[in-house]
Amino acid sequence: MKKKVGAHPHGKYEEMPPISRAAATKALKSKNKSGIIRTLLRLALTDPEWRWVQERCLPFLGHQDPWVRGAAATSLGHLARIHHCLELDQVKPRLQRLADDPEMGDKARDALDDIRNFIR
Repeated sequence: MKKKVGAHPHGKYEEMPPISRAAATKALKSKNKSGIIRTLLRLALTDPEWRWVQERCLPFLGHQDPWVRGAAATSLGHLARIHHCLELDQVKPRLQRLADDPEMGDKARDALDDIRNFIR
């Protein structure tokens, strides 16, 4: 399987190979912000079940760290682009609130653009 590439919080790109759900669940429960960010992006880019990934992303839209919030928003945008499906009644209001975030509002607005462009 070809590996996908994702954006790193500091602007460089790195490989985003698939991750098992067990490993993802463990990483998302950790306090390791970099690990959480990578896990959200890896899930969004490689896991075939968008709903499962969406449910993992939503809680992180309110995380204290702005980079984690941004990765959660970006991951939801990836899901919209790749799967053309999200539970909009759950996702859009949260992204719209995050759009006012001075640090990561641009990531939320990008995800909302992906939703508008890829989900009918």
